[in-house]
Amino acid sequence: MLRFPDHIRNNPRLRLHKLSLFSCNSAALMASKTFSSSFSLLPLTPSPKRLSTPCKRLVPYLSSKPYSKNHSLSLRTNGFSSIPSANVSAPVYSKELEDRPLNMRSLEILKHKLKQLGIDISACVPGRENRLLCPSCNGGESEEISLSLFINQDGSSASWMCFRAKCGWKGITKAFADGKPSYANLSRVNKVKVKREITVESLQLEPLCNQLIAYFAERMISAETLKRNAVMQKKSGEEIAIAFPYWRKGSLVNCKYRDIAKRFWQEKDTEKIFYGLDDIEDASDIIIVEGEIDKLAMEEAGFRNCVSVPDGAPPSVSSKEVPAEEQDTKYQYLWNCKEYLKKASRIILATDGDPPGQALAEELARRLGRERCWRVKWPKKNEVDHFKDANEVLMYLGPSVLKDVIENAELYPIRGLFNFRDFFDEIDRYYHRTLGYEFGVPTGWRALDGLYNVVPGELTVVTGVPNSGKSEWIDALLCNLNESVGWKFALCSMENKVRDHARKLLEKCIRKPFFDTSYGSSVERMSVEELEKGKKWLSDTFYLVRCENDSLPSIKWVLDLAKAAVLRHGVRGLLIDPYNELDHQRPVSQTETEYVSQMLTKIKRFAQHHSCHVWFVAHPRQLHHWIGAPPNLYDISGSAHFINKCDNGIVIHRNRDPEAGPVDQVQVCVRKVRNKVVGTIG
Repeated sequence: MLRFPDHIRNNPRLRLHKLSLFSCNSAALMASKTFSSSFSLLPLTPSPKRLSTPCKRLVPYLSSKPYSKNHSLSLRTNGFSSIPSANVSAPVYSKELEDRPLNMRSLEILKHKLKQLGIDISACVPGRENRLLCPSCNGGESEEISLSLFINQDGSSASWMCFRAKCGWKGITKAFADGKPSYANLSRVNKVKVKREITVESLQLEPLCNQLIAYFAERMISAETLKRNAVMQKKSGEEIAIAFPYWRKGSLVNCKYRDIAKRFWQEKDTEKIFYGLDDIEDASDIIIVEGEIDKLAMEEAGFRNCVSVPDGAPPSVSSKEVPAEEQDTKYQYLWNCKEYLKKASRIILATDGDPPGQALAEELARRLGRERCWRVKWPKKNEVDHFKDANEVLMYLGPSVLKDVIENAELYPIRGLFNFRDFFDEIDRYYHRTLGYEFGVPTGWRALDGLYNVVPGELTVVTGVPNSGKSEWIDALLCNLNESVGWKFALCSMENKVRDHARKLLEKCIRKPFFDTSYGSSVERMSVEELEKGKKWLSDTFYLVRCENDSLPSIKWVLDLAKAAVLRHGVRGLLIDPYNELDHQRPVSQTETEYVSQMLTKIKRFAQHHSCHVWFVAHPRQLHHWIGAPPNLYDISGSAHFINKCDNGIVIHRNRDPEAGPVDQVQVCVRKVRNKVVGTIG
């Protein structure tokens, strides 16, 4: 069963949709764009010749697609729907209908159901494809006959699908609950039909009238270009439409029509190919545009190796993988022309500059191969907007500018593949020192600033034997950075209780002991007023990353919370202290060395992407026969990758031999500095 929108349920009798006819004597011809409903330009001034010469009315003439009398509805859905039975009363059928043969009864019931959806099947034939105006989108602004409807031969079920990219409405309904299932028939809508052979004579095409030649002239398209591309017209009584014949090796394959109201339609049961296909035979460079008039505009700029897509642009890039050739119905024209395309080494995508046009470029690049695709940048129209397509550039800036746009096309971006010129702006700012922190942030200790400075986006690994003062030194460094440049920090310090860590930070900020104890010597304890001021400083400067249950936090969990702290609170530094307090579960097949390598890569990417400096504290492994000398970074427990992958490596060491010097003396040993601009080993 199907879901009915409110306006369908509340309006059982809807007015029939009627197409509007336009006269070129009463309406100025508007600058248009093939398959682009949002494009508009200033009205073109009618030429004196056109005003003095009678003109046929430019309206769509469907040679093989009669207009449907479907209701004009707004029904938006891209899949199957259902409707609660309470919202729709059961139809009551006459006894005369009940007395009819089963297949006739099925068809009448099916007709009744479809009519409620706005689909009138009075002129439809069961057992074959029928083309109608889609009641969901009304064919868009062009009122394209885009709904494909298939009714079972016995009238037991019907399936339909709209082929407009911006609609895609499809569905299935049955006359009876036990009727023949029609799900298989939905695929029949997508099947390629037997191609109809057409000729100029069978379509009754004829040369363009003077009025249409004048129309193209105002779009800067010459009569010579129109003649070479065999642009024609089709008449039906007083009505006329522009005809764009699609040729392949001299044979007419398809024909597309356009009227003054920017309505488009194509010949039924014909093969989809590029417009201008013969112009790219054996071409190594190919230009693809979004509309037939853009193809003609390219020729005016000197490019004949150009083709236009036959259908419009999608509203957005599909999130799905590219389907197989036989299932890629929307872009079947690409596969039908693959023999022409495979010879090209350079394909310039000159689609429209609007979002659908850029989505089309991406869909084409996905299928053609990004490595051989290039893209154009349309010039600026004003401070805000850009010109939208080739014909607009030709009309307003001329053929020489359009030629320059194509000749200056740039490589289509491939994710992960760059050129240095993509970063020239950043390099210039780095040279002129306008990026910020090019030389890093000083530590606050003059003796150390010549060796180590803190740079956003880097990873510093800190190690040292237990009770050497690693955590105390980092806390003091964070306080200095906050005082000098106002940085905020996220703290993942699993070894410290919150109250103990707060005490240590407050003592370094206020420079007074938290308690009256022996470690404070004779210095007076901080006052209550100083404590309250310090608490506000703590609240404004630090954000805690803590696991509140008994489980160990993983590195992913820590980095996810740190990312939230960066985005929400603007933190510039992250402390992870220590490594062995994290959860390090890994697959059985993965070694600890491999795990540490992947973990450090994740941390470095986080630092670089969020311009956040990370300090990572890691303990050394058990040192046998240790004689009191500072450990090496290679002594860190787990892997040599700690020194290999970090940007900076620091060892904090406290002397434990009274004969070697004061036991309260702390050494900061800088063992690795990757960026020589900000420091050195020492």
